[in-house]
Amino acid sequence: MSVSYSFTPEHAQLVLGANDSNLPYLEMLLSSDLSVRGTSISADGDIPMFVPFMKRLEKAASERGALKEAEIFMEFQYLSEPDAIPAETDKLQITAAGKTIYPKSKSENRLFSALRTSEVVFASGPAGTGKTFVSVIWALSEVLSGRKSKLLLTRPVVEAGESLGFLPGDLQQKLNPYLRPLYDAMEYVLTPSQIKRLEESGSVEIAPLAYMRGRSVNNAVMILDEAQNATKSQMRMFLTRLGENSQAIATGDPSQIDLPHRSDSGLIEAIETLDGIHGVSVIRFSHNDTVRSRIVREIVMAYTDKGRREGDEQSGF
Repeated sequence: MSVSYSFTPEHAQLVLGANDSNLPYLEMLLSSDLSVRGTSISADGDIPMFVPFMKRLEKAASERGALKEAEIFMEFQYLSEPDAIPAETDKLQITAAGKTIYPKSKSENRLFSALRTSEVVFASGPAGTGKTFVSVIWALSEVLSGRKSKLLLTRPVVEAGESLGFLPGDLQQKLNPYLRPLYDAMEYVLTPSQIKRLEESGSVEIAPLAYMRGRSVNNAVMILDEAQNATKSQMRMFLTRLGENSQAIATGDPSQIDLPHRSDSGLIEAIETLDGIHGVSVIRFSHNDTVRSRIVREIVMAYTDKGRREGDEQSGF
């Protein structure tokens, strides 16, 4: 027994990929052998979700263009875990420099909404959940549209175990390794030369967290990445830089704190202290929200389970 679905000609390649490159991934998700003939795709066996899945993929392709693993996995997750992604997801989007992104998980959906309504947003959770990527694209959309005049990117510099003064190069060169993930997000919608022009004009600014003391940042979006490594005093300093018509976004993963003591983390203290205040939104991501790819989700889940088991052993359970 088999089940089939026929795409419209303009959507078949957008869903299946060049030379049907998405077919192995679809087979893995559906646990079935798939075959393609022209614009039709067939699956071996009785798979109730097959036709609804293909319909969702075709709709996504018609709205967003060629699909990658993350988009395919989002649609699969929607059908296999109905509570994972709310129906109103399709209504939210962020557009910057002609490129549009959509929420890919329930928590991303909440983050999209929070960025529109809150002056301070905390996005906390594991790698691959899209919290930094969405925040940077949102900030760029605000700057490029003229709603804000500046995007200010900052990050605590603690991973190297050295102060910036011991690193080679000027300030820009010292910071580049730490801010590379933020540049990766910006380069999704802008070329490196366009980003450089924005930096030269002052529309995009990078600054070490420690160098922000004493400033008042107006008409800007401030993003603090790797916020779990900001100390309590640094986090308070960052949040109190917020000037007129500005927004502060802090993203971080509490499971990757590099400070001497977990209790030193300003992100954990800020979330515990400020959650519930009007104008402050806290979005907590979990491994179920991992959208970078299926394999990243599996990796995050494996490490989470390992940590839980080790914690139980230490507790005597």
